[in-house]
Amino acid sequence: MRDIRLPQGVQTPVYYYDMDLLATTAAKVRSLSEQYGIHIHYATKANEDARIVSALAAEGFGADCVSAGELELAAACGVKPSAVVLSGVGKSDEDILCALRMGIGAINVESVQELYVVNALAAREGVTAKVCIRVNPNIDAHTFKYVTSGLNVNKFGVSPEEFDEFEHMLSKCSNVKFIGVQMHLGSQIRDIRPVFEAACRKAVEAADWFAAKGYAICMINLGGGLGVCYEDPDSELIPDFEQWMLTISRNIPRREGMTIHIEPGRALVAQCGTLLSRVLFVKDTPAKTFLVLDAGMNNLARPAFYGAFHKIENLSAMQRPMLENDRYYDVVGPSRQSADTWGKGRRMPLSVRGDLIAIRSAGAYGQAMATRYNLRPDAQTIYSDNIK
Repeated sequence: MRDIRLPQGVQTPVYYYDMDLLATTAAKVRSLSEQYGIHIHYATKANEDARIVSALAAEGFGADCVSAGELELAAACGVKPSAVVLSGVGKSDEDILCALRMGIGAINVESVQELYVVNALAAREGVTAKVCIRVNPNIDAHTFKYVTSGLNVNKFGVSPEEFDEFEHMLSKCSNVKFIGVQMHLGSQIRDIRPVFEAACRKAVEAADWFAAKGYAICMINLGGGLGVCYEDPDSELIPDFEQWMLTISRNIPRREGMTIHIEPGRALVAQCGTLLSRVLFVKDTPAKTFLVLDAGMNNLARPAFYGAFHKIENLSAMQRPMLENDRYYDVVGPSRQSADTWGKGRRMPLSVRGDLIAIRSAGAYGQAMATRYNLRPDAQTIYSDNIK
């Protein structure tokens, strides 16, 4: 990672966003989307920073939202309502009403009861809601259990065994228009081809089932899930979007009047974000040496919640004469929780109080999941194009 100098007056912890990398990633994805004819909806839950959402909207991307707040953010950042989809297994009436009043492109419905509620609210508003059925395909995405969402033991979507009941309710709903099929298998999928080939087969089967009932299939949405390289981010700053889109394009037969959609989040923004922190203390014990940072689980929850790996680099050590890179540290945060640990046994240069530490690949599910635990202040935000 290149050297980062914090502007005067900026205190750690702080989120740093590489806007050049974000722009390069977005331009690459836009080019591929045009090449393969696949529509992009950025999953705003990954990072709700307005500058990031606005930059992706400027590339022509839509948005995948899960709340009224995210719908309003997308609108404020310039996303066209027709390019917005609303997802989520627990949409409140307020979420659905916001979507209906904005006239968004689709609501991804996850249960028979939700279909009934959407229809009732649409009737009350005097509008027709465009809906997709979110299918639970019972596919193992070979990813971490807490970010898997396509198995029949997960809370998401409608199983094929429920299609008859769903279609029966659909036939009674005069204020919804069924337009297609959506699914999402989970996050951080690295085994791209076999997992998404299986997803495409299930999506096509579901589309064929509803088409046989007389419904026009206007869209198939494969959700998101493309993974990123956390272990060595510099080796893959832009994930393999081409393999992802190529796999989908080859395995979804094109129907007349039908479009194909995906909802990437993490893959677009993870690598452009870095959480910067400083060493508060170097604590030697008989068992090990701890680097105690001023950034904690309140700033980036993934390691504490999931045991997730983030590469850790000492940026200050890059400015010092070459030192032995054979010291091992448990890198921890300041919270009074043993789970507040960034990494155990990390091999790093000699580190001292005040060193600037970079926690890489923090652009997704970092700030978006931050809390005020221990009443610590929110991390500041800086952008590469604003640093002088």
